Order: sequence, then C-alpha cells, then structure tokens
Amino acid sequence: MVKLSVIVPFYNVQQYAPDTLKSLRANAREDFEFILVDDCSRDETPDILARAERELPGAVVVRHEKNGGLATARNTGIDTARGEYLTFLDGDDWLAPGYYPKLVAAIEELGCDFVRTDHVQCTGRARAIHRVPHGRRGVVMNPRDAILPADRSTSVDYAYAWAGAYHRRLVDRGLLHFTDGLRTAEDRPWIWKLHREAESFAAVSLMGVYYRRGVASSLTQIGDVRQLDFIRAFDQVVAETAGDRDADDLLPKAVRTYCAIISHHLGSIERFEPPVARKLKSMSAVALRRMPQDVLDDALDSMDIERASRLRRLRRRPAPAGVAA
Repeated sequence: MVKLSVIVPFYNVQQYAPDTLKSLRANAREDFEFILVDDCSRDETPDILARAERELPGAVVVRHEKNGGLATARNTGIDTARGEYLTFLDGDDWLAPGYYPKLVAAIEELGCDFVRTDHVQCTGRARAIHRVPHGRRGVVMNPRDAILPADRSTSVDYAYAWAGAYHRRLVDRGLLHFTDGLRTAEDRPWIWKLHREAESFAAVSLMGVYYRRGVASSLTQIGDVRQLDFIRAFDQVVAETAGDRDADDLLPKAVRTYCAIISHHLGSIERFEPPVARKLKSMSAVALRRMPQDVLDDALDSMDIERASRLRRLRRRPAPAGVAA
C-alpha cells in the first residue's frame, strides 16, 4: 500500500522545477508516490516532468489539456492519490532531505486527522522561519478550538496546504478537496472547512518545506483579475461559517479576517492594473455590504483606525450598476 501521496502542481516553472524534483528524490521511499500535475504549461516544464516520470521513484505525471489553476490541479492530484496520507507541494518550492519520512512518522504517532508544520520562507537569498500560530505542540486537539480568538492570528490564518499532512479519511469525508476554479486564496475556504469539520489535529515542530516568495510568475506577484478570486474565496468562508452550529462565535473571526484581507489589497492597490484596481474597489464595496452588518460593525470597531477608516469609506461607496463579486 502507498503510505504517502505527494501532490505537486506545476505551471510554467521550468526555472524552479529541477530543484523541486531533486528535493523530492531526496525524500523518496518505496511506499511514497509523487503525483506531478502539469497544469497545461507552455514552457519547458512538460519535458522536465517527462524526464522525472522516468527517473524519480514513485513519480506519476498527470497532464491537463487546459489550465485550471492551483485548486483544480490539486483536486486532480487528490483524485489520483492512493496513499494512506496525503500532502502537497508547489512546483516552485523545495524540501529538506528526509523531511517526508519525518512527517509521516509524526502523523502516525499522533493518530489524528491532520498535522500542521512550520516552514521556511525564502525571498531571494533571505530566509525566515514561519511557525504555525498555535502554541501547543504535539498535542491532539479539536480543530475548532484553534479557530479563535477573532483578533489574533490563529491556525485558520496559516492556510498553506503544503504545511502539513492529511489522513485519507478526510478525502473520504469530502473535506480535502479545494473549491474548483479558485485562482488565488484557494487555501482559505479549505483550511476553514478542515477546522470546522475534521475531528482532530495537531501542530508539530517539524520544518522542511522551503517556500519561495517573490517568484515573478506567482499570482501573488501579478496584479491581474485573477487576484480578485480572494473575494469569492472569502464569500465562501463567511457563507459556510454562517451555517455552522457555532456561527455566533465563529463569524466574527471570518468577517474580521475578510476585512483585513480587503484592507491589505487596498493598501497596495498600485500593484494592480488600473481596470483591476477599479474593479477591486467596486467588488470589495459590494462584499462589505453582503456581510452580516452587525458582525461587520463589531469587526470594524475592533480594528486600528487606519484600516477601519479605509473600509468604512469603501462601505459607503456607491455600487455601480451590475457590479457583483
């Protein structure tokens, strides 16, 4: 039986894919499989993956005929995976040697639905350690207990899918798939769903994923309309949380986080193309009016003056006819 399935989407990452694949080789084990999803790359990435299929133990290459985005590519990998445990990696990131055997050992020892791990963020030559914002380590807990408080960074704000491992029973329960077609913020509804509906999790002091920031082709660096999918992603978070049995407790966190993300994008609006910047303002104004208004009032009251004022001005902005998120 396959013990671990590693799902790695690739899209036009010919510059970085060799390092990613080299690090996978340094983590290979006879009961591991590496599902390499080519999301219709137009550069040399398909040739690199064709070689990996021959040379990387456990490699399985799946090719999309049409680019679907990260969420869709991950779903393809989940549907292909045979492992007892699953994890993710992005096609421009890399791993420390021997990291995956340690990850599997950690989740097997704890016996929980999923574990979350720390990682190293890499920007050029700079390195910074980022830790799961959850103080208790190696202790199995109810994931719901790690959502709050609303005014602090918690486990649902650490949304990186590749920072952890997940038991197959989450797939069987319909909890591991991503919202198909989301081109950014795809991890947000996913991590909220895991924390609301999974039964057990733990944070572990394990570090081995090197997350590459500042990649020119990354959506976080591109100011086009795909960035605005964060609105659809957070609309989903708020709608699903509103239907939760603990909605009164959890909605303030969901709404406050949504507001913080809107404010963040508005604060760096110059990186967007001008038509996208205008659309960002219009769609964000409509999104604010869609939120539960009493919860929104409390969220704005709890934020610093600069962010709260920015969002209150946007909330008063007239919505052009036909604008919707």
